[in-house]
Amino acid sequence: MVSPSLRPFRPGDGPSLLAAWRRSAPDDAMTAARFRALVLLDPNFAPEGLRLAVLDGRVVGAAYAVRRLVPMTGTDLEPGLGWVPFFFVDPSVRREGIGRHLLTDALDWLRAHGRTRVDFASYTPNYVLPGLDRTAYPQAGRLLDSLGFQTLYEAIAMDRDLDGYRIPAEVRRRADDLTARAYRFGTPSDDDLVDLVRLAGEEFTPDWARAIRQCLTAGTPLDRIVIARDPAGRLAGWAMHGAYEGMDERFGPFGVREEQRGTGLGTVLLHLTLERMRALGARRAWFLWTGERSPAGHVYRRAGFRTTRTFEVMRREATP
Repeated sequence: MVSPSLRPFRPGDGPSLLAAWRRSAPDDAMTAARFRALVLLDPNFAPEGLRLAVLDGRVVGAAYAVRRLVPMTGTDLEPGLGWVPFFFVDPSVRREGIGRHLLTDALDWLRAHGRTRVDFASYTPNYVLPGLDRTAYPQAGRLLDSLGFQTLYEAIAMDRDLDGYRIPAEVRRRADDLTARAYRFGTPSDDDLVDLVRLAGEEFTPDWARAIRQCLTAGTPLDRIVIARDPAGRLAGWAMHGAYEGMDERFGPFGVREEQRGTGLGTVLLHLTLERMRALGARRAWFLWTGERSPAGHVYRRAGFRTTRTFEVMRREATP
């Protein structure tokens, strides 16, 4: 068999790359619009970092390496850290060592740019999946293991059927109790967004603040967000949907101030948002990333969410 040639991405490769992606990872197929938004228009994208295996003029594999050129927040470019958000090999050419060559090529490119610590696949802002789904992609798992990647932690994706959804009576009672104690729930005004973005960015992650800004700037209606203010008037938490890629059935981000946890506030915000989602015609609610044993994870389970996938966030450390 003639071996594929390895080279960087160049104009004209997109359709062939996407066709190979769909054959290689049908559970996570990529569209042209999503590829444009998540990869090609990412300010950190460099064509040289998207390594392709090409055979007879068509793409049969890819590995994407990226390093930060634009900081997520402040001035931190996270020197020394790079990411491999995805890689794949067409089923027709597997077991020929192509995946190893592609990943090695991507890692060498990152090393040439001073990145000796590499994460798979938890790149923000534009991750495709949180990490490795070893159940779906056992061969990819074995390859990452053999190249020295180790699991840092696991994240889970969850979903919930919304057909026939009703807010449980006990959640209604909790909402009434909090309201009687002067908590206020509702859709944020424009002015409320200042506090919301600050809470998301400072107490959770800058990526959540970015996602909120970006979706609202793109036209996501404010009624996709439910906020809560405490008796002192401080923003205590929020829940939302439709923040990512205009997907109304995708829940999150969602957060409650640490000192407010245990009050039932998170449960109320979650259910008020699910109620709005169902009113809009959503048939299910889903999200990609939470910790199995995190406070949010427990809230989700009590609300009827079930785990659909488990991802391993992995890291490779190499000597400079």
